[in-house]
Amino acid sequence: IETGEVMSTTKKLAVLIDADNISADVIEYLLLEINKFGIASVKRIYGDWTDTKLNKWKDTLLPYAITPIQQFAYTNGKNATDMAMVIDAMDLLYSNTFDGFCLVSSDSDFTRIRENGIEVIGFGQNKTPEAFVKACDKFVRTELLMPVKETSIQTTESTTSPPTNITATPQAQNIATPVATPSAAAVTKTNQATAQ
Repeated sequence: IETGEVMSTTKKLAVLIDADNISADVIEYLLLEINKFGIASVKRIYGDWTDTKLNKWKDTLLPYAITPIQQFAYTNGKNATDMAMVIDAMDLLYSNTFDGFCLVSSDSDFTRIRENGIEVIGFGQNKTPEAFVKACDKFVRTELLMPVKETSIQTTESTTSPPTNITATPQAQNIATPVATPSAAAVTKTNQATAQ
């Protein structure tokens, strides 16, 4: 283990999640990725918890020790969740407790945090505006964190002959193995192997 790797895992990180813009399905893989950058000392998730759209998120809060922050949508056209995240991020920044921030959103710009010399790691979907991506020191697309879906080999059984056993080739077995954090290169290689 190199010294730099040990240092990075001891960083204290504040993790702020916008529940309105990120799927609950990604949480396990998201937190595994965040662990590569440091320790998630604070984990907060923002949204209007009276909205049934966030029901799936509610099931993840306790198992992953995430603190929900209620933010009612008082007005149309303004994203109250984003504003609450920015205010909390600035409060946490000036507490001088954290070495970095992990901001999980697909539509916010947190340039002020980075201006203060704190590392900002962004997480968001492919639709994330370029302004937010560039406001981060590092940016991870959440679609790449999800495991590769298993592919099943289906056979058609004949009524006159018994079903045959099909053994998957090593290439097919590799494709079906879920990968927690596939890199773009790994996905490309898998696609090329499948095409051959």
